[in-house]
Amino acid sequence: MKFLGNIIWLVLGGIVTAIEYLVASIGMIITIIGIPFGLQTLKLARLALWPFGSTVTDKGNSGGCLSVVMNIIWILIGGIWISLTHLFFGLLLCITIIGIPFGIQHFKMASLALTPFGKEIR
Repeated sequence: MKFLGNIIWLVLGGIVTAIEYLVASIGMIITIIGIPFGLQTLKLARLALWPFGSTVTDKGNSGGCLSVVMNIIWILIGGIWISLTHLFFGLLLCITIIGIPFGIQHFKMASLALTPFGKEIR
């Protein structure tokens, strides 16, 4: 069932979303300062490709206060808007019963888009 959900996700916009994150990531990785942020958008691109069956977990204290500082910078430079976009689409999809599983995937992406540092996808 997860496989079918992922295929439907890809056809109905997941591939476009993943490509957008990939292009943004390449643009950020070109600059030295943007490398950490580019790596986080690669994480979002990976989740955008195959969200069903993937889980987002905290790494624990591996990043320490650096993860907190990087998450604050991320939120201020655009992470809040990415997260709000996924939240909006999640709410929109949850209007219908058929859209609920896809809305839940957008909610998962919204939480990762808000604070990606210190999290991993399994």
